[in-house]
Amino acid sequence: MKVAIAQITSSDQPVENLATVLHLMDQSAGQDILFLPEVTNCISVDRAHQFQVLEPYAGNSFIEAVCARARHLGLWVALGSVTVKTADDDGRFANRSVMINAEGEIVAFYDKIHMFDVTLSDTERYNESKGYRPGTKAAVVQTPWAELGLSICYDLRFAALHRALAQAGAQILTVPSAFARPTGAAHWHVLLRARAIETGCFVIASAQTGVHPGSGRKTFGHSLIVGPWGEVILDAGLETGLHFVTLDLGEVDRARARVASLKHDRAFGLKRYHSHDKID
Repeated sequence: MKVAIAQITSSDQPVENLATVLHLMDQSAGQDILFLPEVTNCISVDRAHQFQVLEPYAGNSFIEAVCARARHLGLWVALGSVTVKTADDDGRFANRSVMINAEGEIVAFYDKIHMFDVTLSDTERYNESKGYRPGTKAAVVQTPWAELGLSICYDLRFAALHRALAQAGAQILTVPSAFARPTGAAHWHVLLRARAIETGCFVIASAQTGVHPGSGRKTFGHSLIVGPWGEVILDAGLETGLHFVTLDLGEVDRARARVASLKHDRAFGLKRYHSHDKID
């Protein structure tokens, strides 16, 4: 399976970002799938600006342009995620991952389930649930080469989601991201390697990087591809760019044959003990 993985610095202008994506797609001609990061179409913390420049999912000009170019190139595209308007009364957006096949057809989508509501420091806070509605359903999509389990960024911290995807048939886990720098430096590599080891899956994590024009937001970079035994196959570092890797899906079967933990789940209860309990 020949994959291209892109690391970009999206601005708050979808038209500019679309031009970048279409150029990356042209450079990926001849590969099987191009993997793009989270919020590829727009990085912004200004909701008023988002309402001006973003579109609903139906008839979305950004997605339609990617579909048309995918059809022209015969290229699958894992559009890591795009921010789209919803019809919700509270005006929240959806953070949606979209899978596009070589005919330019959307074959699957996934809305980010876990919202990044954290306080990293006195000056860096995120409350994603205020602007985005959480998804409710996980997603696995079949491609000609492998089955892909879809997740997005903060989902990475929830091992049960990725285990469920693997047990549902996923051989590759996608984790497109716009990871914050403090948490990226502390946790990005170890969490991606853990998800690969726990599931015996390849993990493909295309990431945003750098300082984002229009918002000033800073992201961690280091797009990774991790093998099912936990080895880092590719680390894109901090620079924008496009990387090509050929994956041997037989490695998934070999890793799972060595440690078949996906088949070893056991039901269990939980008992809480207190300091005054006496145990005979």
